[in-house]
Parts: sequence; structure tokens; C-alpha cells
Amino acid sequence: MSEVPRILTAVEQGDPSAAEQLFPLVYDELRKLAAARLANEKPGQTLQATALVHEAYVRLVGADQEKSWDNRGHFFAAAAEAMRRILIESARRRSRGKRGGGRQKVDLDPVALGVDMPVDHLLALDEALDRLAQRDAQTAELAKLHCFAGLSIEQAAAALGISGRTAYRDWSFAQAWLYREIRGSESSSND
Repeated sequence: MSEVPRILTAVEQGDPSAAEQLFPLVYDELRKLAAARLANEKPGQTLQATALVHEAYVRLVGADQEKSWDNRGHFFAAAAEAMRRILIESARRRSRGKRGGGRQKVDLDPVALGVDMPVDHLLALDEALDRLAQRDAQTAELAKLHCFAGLSIEQAAAALGISGRTAYRDWSFAQAWLYREIRGSESSSND
């Protein structure tokens, strides 16, 4: 793993062989992230951990992507965000025929957050996270890393370069804010 920062710099500078060198070094960690995110999906899920890793990796280091990572933690945070976007796109595709009112209550228990929730809840959480990012980008990023990448609060804090105390404070705020936002969107959709 000590070569990762050097190779990330080479990828940023456009070295085409660097992306090939990077993949074997980060694959296992990316696979663990993907497997954790998909572990609680319903049986019959068409998106597999390997496919999620490959799609996220292509989005990260693809030729048309802007690459700028400060460190290894930043790279994995970007990978988590790419996985989140892929999962949200997949959920949106699955729910196209299910659109309409009738949103249900979303439990914001830290264990329940993430892709193990029903599609409608996942989409409501994603929309609320986008609104949170407009208000407080760091808190939203922490919540994304915890909910979608499966990182612990401590791991997310390290990836963001913030203290554990700040991360726990931000997570407490994020839980309350997201709960209020999602409950508010349920009320307005039921009116």
C-alpha cells in the first residue's frame, strides 16, 4: 500500500500505465467496500460486488475523469462516492415503475442506514444527503462515507482528515437533520 500515493500522483498526471498499476493495489479494499454495501441487498440483485468495484474504478480513473486525490484516504472517499452514485442510479432504475406518493418512514438508526433499505427509502436518503451537502458539505460527506461506504465514524473521520470528536458531533447532527428532512418530504408527499 505504500506505493498507492505515488501511483495516485501518476494517475493524476495522466500516466496511462499508472491506472493499471493502481488497480491490483486497491482492488481488495474496494471489493470489501462493495461487498459490505451489497451484503444486505435483496436476493436477485443484479449488481454484484465485482461489477460495482469495476464500475467505480472506471469512473475514478477513466480517461474523461478529472483526477485529483490528496492522499489514499481521499481516493477511497472518492471511491465510496462513486459506489454510492452507482447504487443510487441502480435504485432509480429499479424504481421507475414504482414512482408516486406513498413514501414510508425511514429509520435513521446508524445500523439501518445504507443500501440495505428499500429502494424508496434509499432514494429519499440520497435526496436528503444532497440537500445536506448544500448546507454542510463536510457533514454530508461524513454521512455518505458512513452510510454508503460502510466506513465506521472513525474511518470516515480519518478519510476526511477531521478529529473523531468532530466526526461524532457531525454524525449526530446529520442523523437529526436527515430524519427531519425525510419526515418532512414524507409529509409533503402525503398531502
